Amino acid sequence: MKKYLLSFALAFVSLTAFAQADYDKIMSDKIAKIETCKTPEDFQTLANDFQRIGSKESSKWLPAYYAAFSTIQKGRVMMRNGNTQALDGVADEAEKYLATAQNLAGADNAEIRLLKKMAFSLRMMVNPQQRYMTDGARATEEMNTAEKLEPDNPRIALIKAEDVYFTPEQFGGSKTKGLEMFKDALTKFNAYKPKTALDPNWGKAEAEYFISQPVK
Repeated sequence: MKKYLLSFALAFVSLTAFAQADYDKIMSDKIAKIETCKTPEDFQTLANDFQRIGSKESSKWLPAYYAAFSTIQKGRVMMRNGNTQALDGVADEAEKYLATAQNLAGADNAEIRLLKKMAFSLRMMVNPQQRYMTDGARATEEMNTAEKLEPDNPRIALIKAEDVYFTPEQFGGSKTKGLEMFKDALTKFNAYKPKTALDPNWGKAEAEYFISQPVK
């Protein structure tokens, strides 16, 4: 009897290890595609892929996190293309994924808090003058929480640098100061080690890109 129980236990461990390896490979492949997406449609397809992974791996927070990140990236491309009126719907979708991720990972997750900040920033861009004191304030609150949770996180430094770089000078922004903040972010990226191979590790290329740009 003990022999059968041991065989069953070993078989279960083997299947679990195989399933984990399969999950890791699929997630790694999808995460790598983030860098190659260019259009809102590309990012939407990727978000759908992560959503499907999450439906099968319902105890893991990273699929929902990356579905939210892909959705936010979709919104950022739309914003750059001038399609700001559709950003509320994009933020709704991202926040749905983030609620799932936060339920699984807990409230004290700086990476999720940062994406919540980014989602509120998308909402603000629908009408910046009207929404600065509402969605803008909530974005600031999420950023402050993320920074308290993980002050050395390079993605937090990156998004703060973006905010300063793209804010007009009359509202406190500065391209010169923004570039210095991108340099600080890059320093943090060079020292940063993600917890696992699948944990968030995006943003370094963006910091390098802005540092390479001349101040206009």
